[in-house]
Amino acid sequence: MLKNFFLYLSTQRQLRAWMENSSMARGLSARFIAGNRLEDGLAVVRELRQRGILTALDPLGENVTTEREAAAAASNAMTALKGAIAQEAGATVSIKLTQFGLDLSTGMALANVLPLVALAGASGSRVEIDMESTVYTQRTIEVLESLAASGPVRGVIQAYLYRTLADIERLNAEKIPIRLCKGAYNEPAELAMKRKADVDANYKQMTTVLLEKGTYPAFATHDPAMIDHVLSLRPSKEQFEFQMLYGIRRDLQERLRSEGWRVRLYVPFGDAWYPYFMRRLAERPANVWFVVKSLAR
Repeated sequence: MLKNFFLYLSTQRQLRAWMENSSMARGLSARFIAGNRLEDGLAVVRELRQRGILTALDPLGENVTTEREAAAAASNAMTALKGAIAQEAGATVSIKLTQFGLDLSTGMALANVLPLVALAGASGSRVEIDMESTVYTQRTIEVLESLAASGPVRGVIQAYLYRTLADIERLNAEKIPIRLCKGAYNEPAELAMKRKADVDANYKQMTTVLLEKGTYPAFATHDPAMIDHVLSLRPSKEQFEFQMLYGIRRDLQERLRSEGWRVRLYVPFGDAWYPYFMRRLAERPANVWFVVKSLAR
């Protein structure tokens, strides 16, 4: 119930407007958001590089409503990727297609992202294409396939969807890298598994498929049981990477890094942080407890 409550809050526009302009609320989100400015994100990239951790810079934003907003998002992402590459070889950038105009047209989103993919290809980097709600799943996969023909991309697939195995097999056949996560949207029961045990079981099954047939997959999880399952399959350290979110389970990040595994952190920054923040609270009760303790202080 708590998860659904925070997912509901993530969709409330009036609350979002108030939170994103509240200095108190911004203080609470600082655990998970690098800051409002690109410079804040790059500072975190530098700090993580010193710790031996890879990064994906994440300029926050989604569901733009005008062509001008989509073009601005594309320009901001280009600047972010250039800055990330300058700080760290191998740094990537993560984007949501609705930030680039997917709600307006698929062609607009594709046109806005293609220059970013070209820059990544010329710089030894990659563009991480995030997955949003099931309203966008099919279109996101189709755009991902078009982008992959032009340069290095990796797409997110969500383990809680019933369609996941078919999507993974399709992308594996095209040798498109996949980032596997559990999923963080409130989806209809006919489309997504609701029991944690079912999602966990499917995540484990998908990790096996990706390590056997995938192309440099990434396993996005903060769940020690999922991490232990990946390691129980005895993959090579060059075969895949773990991915985690800034501010969550630093103990696990450090443990895996110290053992020599590749770990990449998503580093979000920007003014439009509210939906992202609420989804992080929904994902893990410990995140809520952190916020409660911050309020108490």
